[in-house]
Amino acid sequence: MKTIYKIIIAVALPLWGLGGLTSCSETDSDLVSFVEDNRLNSPNDTVYSLMGIVNKMQVIADRTILLGELRGDLTALTEQAKLDLQDIANFSAGTDNPYNNARDYYAIVQNCNYFLANADTALTKRGVKVFEKEYAVVKVYRAWTYLQLAINYGSVPFFTEPILAEKDADPSRYPHYDVEQIANYFITDLAPYADTEYPAYGSIGSLDSRRFYYPVRVLLGDLCLWAGRYREAATYYHDYLTKQGASHPTGTAKVGWTKYDFEEISDAYASQFSDNSTEILTIIPMETSEYDGIMSRLTDVFNSTADNNYFYQATHSAAYDQLSHSQRYVLVYNDPVSQLPDTVAPADTMTYQNEAMRGDLRQQSIYTLRNQASTSTAQSSLRQTCQKYSSSNVSILRLQHVYLRFAEALNRAGYPESAFAVLKYGLCKDYIDRYISAGERSAASDLLAFSEYTFLREQTQGIHSRGSGNANADTTYVIPALPSAADSILYVENKICDEMALETAGEGLRFYDLMRLSMHRGDPSFLAGKVALRNASGTGASNYDAALFSLLSDKKNWYLPLE
Repeated sequence: MKTIYKIIIAVALPLWGLGGLTSCSETDSDLVSFVEDNRLNSPNDTVYSLMGIVNKMQVIADRTILLGELRGDLTALTEQAKLDLQDIANFSAGTDNPYNNARDYYAIVQNCNYFLANADTALTKRGVKVFEKEYAVVKVYRAWTYLQLAINYGSVPFFTEPILAEKDADPSRYPHYDVEQIANYFITDLAPYADTEYPAYGSIGSLDSRRFYYPVRVLLGDLCLWAGRYREAATYYHDYLTKQGASHPTGTAKVGWTKYDFEEISDAYASQFSDNSTEILTIIPMETSEYDGIMSRLTDVFNSTADNNYFYQATHSAAYDQLSHSQRYVLVYNDPVSQLPDTVAPADTMTYQNEAMRGDLRQQSIYTLRNQASTSTAQSSLRQTCQKYSSSNVSILRLQHVYLRFAEALNRAGYPESAFAVLKYGLCKDYIDRYISAGERSAASDLLAFSEYTFLREQTQGIHSRGSGNANADTTYVIPALPSAADSILYVENKICDEMALETAGEGLRFYDLMRLSMHRGDPSFLAGKVALRNASGTGASNYDAALFSLLSDKKNWYLPLE
């Protein structure tokens, strides 16, 4: 059995992989090894070290998605799924499961600790600190990695200095931190770097290297959200979205019906998951061949490929189907006779060419099935394509994730109208003034400051409109009159939870979103109830998994075994 001691000592010496990102010939034996008094004081040192950390990130890229997705309620495995994946989904993964290896996270931590301890931060050129940008990026990598450790393992050994001797790897020397403790530590650690710009090394392959880095303000928002510091979280997200010269309106990409007879669909949604989409904020770049290094295998999990004989291993769950199909689609169109705008929704009894077209259209935009005759019984004739995994790289942050977390933070900070506006209308000055009460606008203050010159109506929409038509015209999609402010917050949080499902299904966020919302409520049964309905269908909720509900009602069963 692996012990925490082995987990730590296995990464006691920092190593930098140069891999296929900068060369196509180096292997693990070519890593640059530790020299005790070596200072990182040249551009080559810091660039290679930073790319080496990116190389270590490749190791955990697939599991970042799979651990967050397969344990949630939106994805179901097929009979062809590998046993390792089944064990993750069933919460039975042991220490021998290849996706459960804390050493890989600590390898990143150790490399970051070494970099931060040895980078020559005093070196200046023309009055500018030469390595300030790299230093900030490495602090972000370390904080993000520790966050992954905490949400996957619960409580983990915590150290911020490089371990350089075997005696220092004794776990009794270090405290164990849970997610709240880790979040609070790194909020303080990262706050001075909130405005530090990314280093720019140009393009590596077809990717802008700046997209390898997680935005500092977004991570600070995430950490505050996990720590229950909601107004601070909302402030960090707001300031990222509205930064002068680098603002981020929602955009208007959507998939929707084009005519009132509901016979034709226009889709500008699926393209938002390609590497060149401006919605993709952070990518873990992967190699395109095993010769160069580590490749992602997510495509083989979610798609039919030659490598898996066209037997895809994961698909949308019954719970996701039910949620998607239960949404009300609303279309605003010009009446062909009167030429006046009118609003129409498909009848509940409407027959569709494909039942996946019922309700919200995002699922059918992302997942497609086709029959293809096969000459071999070893190959599947039923073939799935998942547009979210059509790239060799692994996306871990999109713009819509930031907006949804902003809504979550606004709501928990006491501003449910503002949070709901993110879902229904989008945030621009016109919509804020029109749809959020004066009292809440006054209380939220700067959190609702969106420039009328950069956040235009033409660039803004509610996230729900990305798949459910003109959500701003849906008279049933509202916050009802409720007895208390707490009731309104809970109602809106349920809507945010649903929108997270509709917008981010398959992206590796769901289990962690449910975990965080359960923590907000102090109620483990919220997560347990959602996951127990993973395979349930119909209003009678058949196939409800009572045993899984019981298991996950105990928080300790949310986490992977660390030793």
